[in-house]
Amino acid sequence: MAELAQSVDFCPNPACSDYEELGGKIIRHGRTRAGVQRFKCLSCGRTFTATRGTIFYRRRTAEAEILECLALLAEGSRISRVKGHKEDTVAEWLLEAAGHIELIENILLSEFRVSRGQLDGLWFYVKNKGGKKRTCRN
Repeated sequence: MAELAQSVDFCPNPACSDYEELGGKIIRHGRTRAGVQRFKCLSCGRTFTATRGTIFYRRRTAEAEILECLALLAEGSRISRVKGHKEDTVAEWLLEAAGHIELIENILLSEFRVSRGQLDGLWFYVKNKGGKKRTCRN
C-alpha cells in the first residue's frame, strides 16, 4: 500500500529543485506566534509550516476545536448553537476536509478488492436494516 507523506517530508515550493521529493533537505526553523512548527528547505531557502497542505493551514481556530465541530456535524448537531461558530465557517472546514478525504480514500482503497459474495452479503445486511418490521395486531 502507498504511504501517506506528511507536509514536512518534502518542499512545497514549485520552483525548488527538490519540489515534492521525499527526503529533501528540510530542517526545523523555529515556530510561528501560534506555536506551529516552521520548516526551511535548504535547497531553495523557503520556509513553510507543519500545517501546510492540511485543513488546519492558516486557521485561527484550534485543531481540536475544528475536529470536534466536524465530529458533531457528522452526528447531525447544530454547530452554530452548540459551539458558536458561523455556519459558513463550518461549511468551509467541511469542504476542505472532504477534499482531503477523497485523496486519502483513493490511497487506502486502492488495493481493497471486494468479491461478489462479500458485496451480496453486505447488500443483504443493509437491505434488512431498512424500514421497521410491521406486525399485525388483532
